[in-house]
Amino acid sequence: MAAQMTDAHRRFLQVLMSHGIMEGSEARKLHRRCCEIHKVHYVHDKLDDFISTVNRHLQPLFMQIRKGLSESDGRAHYALVNLAETEITKMASDYTENELELFRKTMDLIISSENGFASSTDILNLADQLKTKKMKKKEAEQVLNVFVEDKWLSERNGEYTLHTRCIIEMEQFILSNYQDIARKCNICHSLAIQSQVCESCGTGMHLPCVRKYFRAQTEPRCPQCNDFWSCDIPGTKQPIFTKTESSNTRK
Repeated sequence: MAAQMTDAHRRFLQVLMSHGIMEGSEARKLHRRCCEIHKVHYVHDKLDDFISTVNRHLQPLFMQIRKGLSESDGRAHYALVNLAETEITKMASDYTENELELFRKTMDLIISSENGFASSTDILNLADQLKTKKMKKKEAEQVLNVFVEDKWLSERNGEYTLHTRCIIEMEQFILSNYQDIARKCNICHSLAIQSQVCESCGTGMHLPCVRKYFRAQTEPRCPQCNDFWSCDIPGTKQPIFTKTESSNTRK
């Protein structure tokens, strides 16, 4: 028998909606707090089951709580997604036409880049090329700050990438509209923006997935074609073989 929707579930949903996205440890704390407040039986490792109950009741509303991983550190996050419209359409009620155009062009730069980032310089150079209404660079900087505050973009040392919230909510939109360049991680099978790519077959993996997959391997090899993985493995201190060294090792 399916679990019933309780006030604990409703409170959890309301808080998540107000945050937009929530990191896994915070979601677990909220789960416990909601159960305690409404005197609902709490099981510490059943958050996903708890969320599944909420999702069953959200289904007629074409909404869903989705789980995704941060591309920077691999930590789980939860976000509420509207399935009835593309997220670009959803954003239309919050931003002007030229702000949305700047966001689309920023997304183009990020997704088409090799490392999943776009520099502030490249983005600001687009400000006076907008078809809807041109922006001054100062105005564009302010708009980028708003996108960061609203968790659509993340910024690091003047470089911008898609926030975890954006990836969770827009994954299907991006895979559909960037079919030639968007890729999924070979390990977790979710959209990969910041990734490493096999030079031989083009297989891509998130940086946290790369770190996990190659952790126990002395000679990293592509999980798809078994060729040598030439990228530096993040978070490891072990020396990485060159292709020549790798060939010599196999002899």
